[in-house]
Amino acid sequence: MGLFRKLGFAASVASNPDLKGFTQPPFWSPEHPMNQAGFFGSLLDDRERIENSFESYVEGAFKKSGTVFSCISTRAAVLSEARFLYRGYEESGRPSELEGGEGLELLEHPWPGGTTGELVARMEQDASLAGNFFGTTCDDLGRYGKASRGGPGRRIVRMRPDWVTILVGSLRRNGHPLDLSARIIGYLYEPRQASSVQGGVMPESVLLMPDEVCHYSPEPDPIARFRGMSWLTPVIREISADIAAAKHKEKFYENAAVPNMAIKFDKETSEDAFNTFVEKFNSSHKGAWNAYKTLFLMGGADVTPLTMDFKALDFAQVIGKGENRIAQAAGVPSAWVGNSEGMQGSSLNAGNLGMLRRRFADGTIRPLWRKMSASLEVLVEPPAGKHLWFDERGVAFLREDARDLAEIMQTNFNALEAGIRAGYEPDVLVEATRDNDVGKLLGKHTDLRSVQLLPPVSPEDIERQNDAAISEIQARSIAALAAPGIYTAESIAEAVTTNDMSKLVKATEVVAPQPPEPKPAPGTTTDSGKGGGNSGQENAR
Repeated sequence: MGLFRKLGFAASVASNPDLKGFTQPPFWSPEHPMNQAGFFGSLLDDRERIENSFESYVEGAFKKSGTVFSCISTRAAVLSEARFLYRGYEESGRPSELEGGEGLELLEHPWPGGTTGELVARMEQDASLAGNFFGTTCDDLGRYGKASRGGPGRRIVRMRPDWVTILVGSLRRNGHPLDLSARIIGYLYEPRQASSVQGGVMPESVLLMPDEVCHYSPEPDPIARFRGMSWLTPVIREISADIAAAKHKEKFYENAAVPNMAIKFDKETSEDAFNTFVEKFNSSHKGAWNAYKTLFLMGGADVTPLTMDFKALDFAQVIGKGENRIAQAAGVPSAWVGNSEGMQGSSLNAGNLGMLRRRFADGTIRPLWRKMSASLEVLVEPPAGKHLWFDERGVAFLREDARDLAEIMQTNFNALEAGIRAGYEPDVLVEATRDNDVGKLLGKHTDLRSVQLLPPVSPEDIERQNDAAISEIQARSIAALAAPGIYTAESIAEAVTTNDMSKLVKATEVVAPQPPEPKPAPGTTTDSGKGGGNSGQENAR
């Protein structure tokens, strides 16, 4: 900082012709190649043309053209709904969860009473009208940039874009700004006299380093390396024509932009009589309050209607085409701005309107959020390994309708159910479905493969199960054969175990064993008769 002050940049960059090479002139500067080529000088040579200055873009386009105002306001309304949080990256390279942290309070309350939405709206207005937004920080002690960090009342301050000069230089000996190694070496803020600043002493200039300024330029200028371009520039003729058309309509109602009738007089009519007739005619028939009055003529006057009106001029179509081209340059669908071109035909069908919404969100809004997040990082200094990102979860414009949300949820549930049945861990499945990353399932299988999620069966278990099944079949076979009592139990068991039915033996084929004869008592004979007599005799004796 001291080096630049010693060189006198803070006071003389804008006025010293020797140092002009260190700056990039804004697109409205006379030194800009577009102005030297006569682009802006040949627009429209009338009072309604938009001059090539920031104030003229504001006064001549933003505040006079309803189409331009609607486009910028529509963009700002959606952009201002987002919040900013920190986000890092996992080892796999996937973004991590959004989280809060130190420094975000500055974006939530950029200045006393300010909000994130107001900051974003300011960024959008300056970027649309000037192509660039510049912002830095200051505190209650009057310190700027890094010097204000940690100071009392630190807040974000907007730097009016046409009062900022980008200083460009090279580390090579000649230091030429067009050198391939040239880079931004500072931002010079120089308040200058403007129509909005009446009298008084101009504040002093401030020189800031590149890491002290939030420079948001969503649309790069093709002929500059570090500066942005307003999206209004390519359609400046359309904007001028739109303003001229509004003026034409106003004059039509005031005095008719085109004559609606012609009155012919006799060639002998004097000039005094002609002037008198014109004066009386205008006083009696000019203006809306004299509409539908009967016209009386004398002295050979003849009226010829010209029937020129807005319908004959196809005024609505002419205006609509211009409005549509302006909306295209802004990246806003005509149906969302409310232009006549977008409010007719099939544009308002539910499917087409949803497609236009997604195109606006994906093609315009989200890229702008990404660029805003990157440029605001300079002011908040994210923690190590983190970067500033946007949180779109609370943006009403980005919510799909209930049917789409239900279908998406149903699809996710089906995927989770299929994954759980396949044996993957439920928590990992939820994470993989949320991030749409199947790679997170690697190594997360539970080794449970059946519908009931039973453990897989080993070969030993299979063998035991087979043996049990065989034994069960054999037992049923034995019971079935033994029930009628036809075969012997021994033959049934042998036949079943050997799987040989020829070994079955019927119970009738088995010879019943004879019971053994009783043994005679001691002292008796085997002859029952003799024995009986002797026994009687013995007993008699």
